[in-house]
Amino acid sequence: MAANATTKIQVNYGRDGVLVNVYADNQGELETLLASVQDLSSLINSVNGSLRATPAPTVASVAESFNASPVSEPVQPQVVEGQAPTCKHGNMAYRTGTSARGPWRAWMCAAPKGAVDKCDPIFLR
Repeated sequence: MAANATTKIQVNYGRDGVLVNVYADNQGELETLLASVQDLSSLINSVNGSLRATPAPTVASVAESFNASPVSEPVQPQVVEGQAPTCKHGNMAYRTGTSARGPWRAWMCAAPKGAVDKCDPIFLR
């Protein structure tokens, strides 16, 4: 996340560790802010450790919190001759293209690009 104009110290926690950004208008301010970061380093590392100690939720744990059961097998779209197949997101769209392996044809899920539950395409031979 980008800092606004008044931000002086920004701490970002990520999968690869901690990133601390310090914004100063001059050398004296930079030295003061770096001393503050050094004073806060134990707290910054402690927060990072507590964030890493919490594992990402699993599908099963999320489903359990809603009193539901997780889907064990993905539902396969049904293809009926002469009709566009449907999936849990609605009618699938016919698409064609060319990849490194040559031309392809497929029915594609109607869910938005990047949706976590987007159905697999049905490739045609």
